[in-house]
Amino acid sequence: MKRLFALVVIASLSLSVTAQEKIKWVSIEEAVALQKKNPKKIIVDMYTVWCGPCKLLDKKTFQNPDVVDYVNKHFYAVKFNAEGNDKVKFKDKTFGNPNYDPARASKRNSQHELAKYFQVRAYPTMVFLDEDQEFLAPIRGYKTPQQLELYLKLFKNNDHKDLTTQEAFDEYYSAFKPEFSGE
Repeated sequence: MKRLFALVVIASLSLSVTAQEKIKWVSIEEAVALQKKNPKKIIVDMYTVWCGPCKLLDKKTFQNPDVVDYVNKHFYAVKFNAEGNDKVKFKDKTFGNPNYDPARASKRNSQHELAKYFQVRAYPTMVFLDEDQEFLAPIRGYKTPQQLELYLKLFKNNDHKDLTTQEAFDEYYSAFKPEFSGE
């Protein structure tokens, strides 16, 4: 009986540890430094504090165990407030938000220069960068785990290099079979 109880406790602890696994978010500078040791692509979650779909992306998609596992294995993940006031260095440039208004910290604010650099025009936008920090694409809007899976695998496997037309992407999209759970 004691052995059964111990197994149940161990099983429930291992489940709770698994359930608590999260995406390992790093800064853009940390991601670039990590790439030098172990090249991987970068996904940058460009969000704002007032954005409802951004919060939904955090709550639903970025908590999904399949998304967490895939992103942690194959990408460096960066979470960046696209209207924040952080100074960041990227590609030998310093980016800031010179028009940032601290009184509007929890509301719409001016756009950060890094968000402009990555052509972010809506929130949330996930920016994908290759192993040399070259811009691949901005993916705009809320995505479910299975919708995001398509882009994660597209960029991780370099399938994007073969998709030179909208028709080619449409064909890829139609043939794609998601494997992530929809939860």
